[in-house]
Amino acid sequence: MFQLFLTSFLLLPLNFHNQLSNYRLMSHEKLIENNRIMAQNSEKNKQFNHLKQELEKAGFEVIIALPPKRGAYGLLQVSTKKIWINPVVFDLHIALPTIIHESVHASQVCAGKGEIRALGLTLEPINQARPFFQGYTDIHRKDLEREAYTVQTQPNSFELALSLLKEHCQIIN
Repeated sequence: MFQLFLTSFLLLPLNFHNQLSNYRLMSHEKLIENNRIMAQNSEKNKQFNHLKQELEKAGFEVIIALPPKRGAYGLLQVSTKKIWINPVVFDLHIALPTIIHESVHASQVCAGKGEIRALGLTLEPINQARPFFQGYTDIHRKDLEREAYTVQTQPNSFELALSLLKEHCQIIN
């Protein structure tokens, strides 16, 4: 579901010029739509915005747009420190858990000094989260996803995500 190991990617659409023109026409509409989406839920919205700002202070670029991997709700590209948040998460009311999940991955990147590595968290995932990471055959990837899903599903997930960012990332105030 979440793509982590994109060290580089190249998207070559068949008709790049037309897509670029369409993007320019849509960008103003998207901005208005994103502002409407962000205003939907005030408390979770405040937490989402706060976490987004902290990620940006830590040197990550948070982009509210379709991730380059089809079907992903959130995606972190390690090499560029870009985090995509799919706009559909606002309609699904999972924007906060999605950015929390990606912020755990961002903390993993900071802890690995540019390489992604598990934090060694001792928290146990809730049973409902297990199917989301159990399917990974790569043990490293499974550990990374286990930590992200575990934090994302804790009652104090927002506070945990913030504390992990502050502990592992150099946040510029």
